[in-house]
Amino acid sequence: MIRQCAILFGCLALGELVVFLTDIKLPSSIVGMLLLTLFLKLGWIKLQWVQGLSDFLVANLGFFFIPPGVALMLYFDVIAAQFWPIVIASLVSTLLVLVVTGWVHQLARKIK
Repeated sequence: MIRQCAILFGCLALGELVVFLTDIKLPSSIVGMLLLTLFLKLGWIKLQWVQGLSDFLVANLGFFFIPPGVALMLYFDVIAAQFWPIVIASLVSTLLVLVVTGWVHQLARKIK
């Protein structure tokens, strides 16, 4: 379990370092996750080394949504005042993501 935590937190720290040194506009957690994916693909990290902790985190993923849920309750007045712009922006962005994802998938299938 300690090795699994060390690998995951090491990739997160490496992501922090990459963002600090390059000043790219991506969250360091995303960069760390991409680095972990790269290391897994290259075989530098074996899947078995991180499988246990990863399964645990995915199984308990719901707990990570409690703080944002509480924050939503704290800003309920702001959300209520801007309800329709939020709903319209959410619907439009969701539709755009679906359309672009489908387009990219079709393009990728043609290339393959």
